[in-house]
Amino acid sequence: MVASSAAPASSSAAPACRGMAPAGIPTIDMSAPAGRAELSGQMVEAFAERGFFKAVNHGVPPRVSARLDAASAAFFARPAHEKQEAGPPDPLGYGSRSIGSHGDVGELEYLILHTDPEVVARKARAIDRDDPSRFSEAVNVYVQAVRHLACQILDLLGEGLGLRDPASLSRLVTTTDSDSLVRINNYPPSAASDGGVKAASSVGFGEHSDPQILSVLRANDVDGLQVLLPDGRGEDAWVQVPADPAAFFINVGDLLQALTNGKLVSIRHRVMASTSKPRLSAIYFAAPALHECISALPETVTAAAPRRYRPFTWAEYKKTMYTLRLSHNRLDLFKVILVGDVGEGAGEDRSRI
Repeated sequence: MVASSAAPASSSAAPACRGMAPAGIPTIDMSAPAGRAELSGQMVEAFAERGFFKAVNHGVPPRVSARLDAASAAFFARPAHEKQEAGPPDPLGYGSRSIGSHGDVGELEYLILHTDPEVVARKARAIDRDDPSRFSEAVNVYVQAVRHLACQILDLLGEGLGLRDPASLSRLVTTTDSDSLVRINNYPPSAASDGGVKAASSVGFGEHSDPQILSVLRANDVDGLQVLLPDGRGEDAWVQVPADPAAFFINVGDLLQALTNGKLVSIRHRVMASTSKPRLSAIYFAAPALHECISALPETVTAAAPRRYRPFTWAEYKKTMYTLRLSHNRLDLFKVILVGDVGEGAGEDRSRI
């Protein structure tokens, strides 16, 4: 799995990330009490060891998140036939249970929206027929706030990684033709049962990594998110991420792993649906333009760390993603194979696809 291929086999093999919770979840204070350089170093460390961290004091006003929650909850409370008018998710729009076209299912319903305000406004006509602007304004204000947070993080990563141009990562997601998305998930209380007795939980959204550059997630006060982390014995284990509606949870996507030549880890995660309370979450997926070429940053390629992935466009990666199951390790298809590794001599490389 991606998490185990890039993370250390033992959590004791590297210094613990500052703010590390007992469960192995790094917590980072975005107000930078120890200074910007310390903050950027903490982010690189968290993403290199875990691919994931909890952001507190992030600067996103609570009213912005509350407004989106209210608009989303109002939509999901509508009758099924009304919600269907906002679908199907091809890939944008409303969906229920089915995730993609390859048999993946989950205990959830969801909205997938492009972050372009005009696209959101058009879709809002089917989402909130009474007052479309109410929904579109809630989404657009939220997207503006979390995009700003994502760009802050990407700029800090650029500094922590020692990039000659630290803003090069954030520029990938601020272009007018950025392919960034926002996904709003509603996990109703699960009906999973065993002999009439309800089980503790069922799979709301199955194991996967996010394909984009960076994911910014916020949820209500219901647990469910789990991340796959090394357990200190050379094995991976699912770790429950305690719910915190005041925080954002940030994770590396496949493209950022490729851009950093594998230094930062695209973490595998899943969501378990509760049997007692609904879970509402919103994820901003920061993505480049479809034509953008994804290639390891020069500063991350050295003699000791040769190029791990061949260059590809986001459009190519996205097309490949849609042909695979949710749990597939997509980046493996783009790995560079050293010719010497297959007995044909060293010093050359070729791609898997």
